[in-house]
Amino acid sequence: MKIKLLMAGLLGLVSATTFAQKGELSTAKSEYDNYEGLRGSKATLAVATKSLGTAKTSIDKAAANEKTAALPQTFALKGAIYAALAVQDTVAATSLPLFTTADESLKKAKELDTKGENKQVIDNAYLNLAQYQLTKGVAEYSAQKYDQAYHSFDYYRTVLPEDTNAIYYTGLAAANAKNYPAAITNYNKLVTTKYSKNAGVYMDLSSLYLANKDTTNALKSVSDGIVKYPSSTDLRKREIEISLQTGKEKEVIQKIQAALAADPKNKTLYYYAGLTYSQTAEAIIKEQAKAKDAAAKATLQQQKVDNYNKAADMYKKALEIDPNYFEANLNLGYVILNPAIDSYNAANKLPANKQKEYDAAIAKANAQFDLAKPYLVKAADLNPKSIDALTNLRTYYLGKKDNVNAEATKKKIDALNGQ
Repeated sequence: MKIKLLMAGLLGLVSATTFAQKGELSTAKSEYDNYEGLRGSKATLAVATKSLGTAKTSIDKAAANEKTAALPQTFALKGAIYAALAVQDTVAATSLPLFTTADESLKKAKELDTKGENKQVIDNAYLNLAQYQLTKGVAEYSAQKYDQAYHSFDYYRTVLPEDTNAIYYTGLAAANAKNYPAAITNYNKLVTTKYSKNAGVYMDLSSLYLANKDTTNALKSVSDGIVKYPSSTDLRKREIEISLQTGKEKEVIQKIQAALAADPKNKTLYYYAGLTYSQTAEAIIKEQAKAKDAAAKATLQQQKVDNYNKAADMYKKALEIDPNYFEANLNLGYVILNPAIDSYNAANKLPANKQKEYDAAIAKANAQFDLAKPYLVKAADLNPKSIDALTNLRTYYLGKKDNVNAEATKKKIDALNGQ
């Protein structure tokens, strides 16, 4: 009889101990729920913080007891409570251990919670951990610790894989860390979303491919961007630049001509065609510098002039549609001006006994200078604060030996540079 009573007492003690530990788990949950309900208001923040502290004390006790230590709810609550504490703590030395404990607990909770009974607690806890890593990543990025920032933002992104800011920040940090494959992966994901600045992302993506020595995908990313953002000047210019680098300027011209066939009154397309020819001419200048024999130089000179003339025709068509198109006026003035400069420089290299040839070359240069003048003046009038427009106009005055206007224009340029 005594033995039975002793056993009954022992069972009662075990039952009471288990109940006590489950009571700690219950307290942890109720206090954490209380914290969640009160933390949004300044008036109740102190009470919320106290509840979170009580929740931590209870969950630590529950996690230390063998009866409740392995329960999915214990891991879920511990992860949630420690995640909240980590976000609250602004000191890295003390907040990081809290984050680590929370992260480890939540991984275990996800593994054990096969029925999804603690899913909401786990998901909310991960949002806190994502916030922690976002804040951490911003600080690291500001300190130019780009590789660390990438890993922080990438954690944030794994919690919120469709969050466009998360994807962008991760890609941006990876790019600055020169982790081009990771940056490319994230930017390629970003352009499939409705991110508001995707035109710029396509530009960045092309730069990343170029940095990774992949001109094929660099050109493809720009072309894809143009399909979505056909009015983007930056993307059009980049397509032309990469096409010239890869010897595909003809393909660009064909694309623009096809677009013009469908939209013959599009001034911007004529401008882009002109820009392609202009840039082709500029590329020839670099080849001229490398050429050694006179025949090669002469051939390249003619190719350059031909491209400038084609560019001029395109810019003129743009101006037929819109005479006040600033960029077309600016570039048309320049492509007409450039051959005049060549003639002027060639004349000044002639020996003193070649006066007749000198006079003819200067007359040719002056005639070409005068052809450029209306567009140079128009560009400067349309945008008086454009240093490019004023510099081109000053070059005209110098070529015409109009020192008074050249000096007056220089003063305008200096004033803008001093702003």
